[in-house]
Amino acid sequence: MSDDRLTAAELSEIWAVLSPEERAEGFEHLDRGEADGFFLGLSEQEQAAALLAMKAAERRLWMRLLAPDDAADVIQLVSRDDRSSFLEMLDEPTRREVTALMAYAEDAAGGLMSPRFARLRPDMTVGEAIRYLQRQAQEKIETIYYAYVLDQEQRLQGVVSFRDLFTARGDKALSEVMRRDVISVPETLDQEAVARVIARHDLNALPVVDVEGRMKGIVTVDDIVDVVQREATEDIQKLGGMEALDTPYIQTGMLAMVKKRAGWLSALFLGEMLTASAMGHYEEEIARAVVLALFVPLIISSGGNSGSQATTLIIRAMALGEVTIKDWWRIVRREVVAGLSLGLILATIGMVRILVWQAIFHTYGEHYVEVAATVATSLVGIVAWGTLAGAMLPFVIRRLGFDPASASAPFVATLVDVSGLVIYFNVAQVLLRGSLL
Repeated sequence: MSDDRLTAAELSEIWAVLSPEERAEGFEHLDRGEADGFFLGLSEQEQAAALLAMKAAERRLWMRLLAPDDAADVIQLVSRDDRSSFLEMLDEPTRREVTALMAYAEDAAGGLMSPRFARLRPDMTVGEAIRYLQRQAQEKIETIYYAYVLDQEQRLQGVVSFRDLFTARGDKALSEVMRRDVISVPETLDQEAVARVIARHDLNALPVVDVEGRMKGIVTVDDIVDVVQREATEDIQKLGGMEALDTPYIQTGMLAMVKKRAGWLSALFLGEMLTASAMGHYEEEIARAVVLALFVPLIISSGGNSGSQATTLIIRAMALGEVTIKDWWRIVRREVVAGLSLGLILATIGMVRILVWQAIFHTYGEHYVEVAATVATSLVGIVAWGTLAGAMLPFVIRRLGFDPASASAPFVATLVDVSGLVIYFNVAQVLLRGSLL
């Protein structure tokens, strides 16, 4: 890399193709102001990789630039052997804060929060509160959207916005200005639930309290944006039929990539073997009525597609908090109606297609009406069953204590493929008995 100065925009363009060592060197070619902003804008994984590639003296400067919650995230991403050295680079107050944060689960409110927030006492006047906040603002506090009013035992008593402070008389008691109906979350609450609380109440920051009501920190909206992005990425990857990646795609090694994809792909392949077994079970029917085999791809794909649609809708609704396990019966009723309606639509299209092709090409023989009826009836049953199975599988998986996103669309499709063949050939045995069978 040349000695010419880079801009942050130029470094950003080539960042993805640089090695960790080249990335660390790239910071040396940025102006300090630009470098600070660029580093803080990186993901935790990228920050950790860049820090590991730096010299120890340089690493200390960048570690001290991070807020305590961000520093905790970075330290948890490095190996256990490196964590002690990373912690030692922080000043003593920050080290205590980071150590406390690392005691929480990474996906809990306590693991997301920043312990640096604006705090006031209820016995202050508005004028005293403003002067006190001016001193706090010179320190590294996370946000000054809100100031939180705490008693001597650090229990949350109320919240006050800067707008409320500056519009109130200076001699007015803070207890008369603050709002007491504060929305807060426990420190153990899952990060997805925290995101829903912030979105529901349109908050910029959310206080985190322990079981005794003592305020421990705040979760800000920018923290939640990162959480939502990570959770959505993880869910989408699971829906695609694989394990979620631990690092960005371009930074994931080939061996790790294959391992993440091979497990589910092998399971799905074994599941699809049951489709061959089902076909073998109905070998005699296929031999007597070869025309039935022509519609097998149509039949199984329709069931798989309808199941994938349903499971995607339900998993997303669960993620957004729109439905819970208690709503399962309501979902059953909705999806049965939806499945039958969709099945009738596809059955009509399938029957028309068979009749038109028969009229033009004489493809399906003299019993084409019975064949059309078999395909149409099967489609109604298979699409209805696929829709119901796809909708209920996330509930079953959640009930077992696992992530509903694991009810991936490929898994649902594989399940419905096998059961769809059974439905198809059993319908054929009933409707074609005495004619083709």
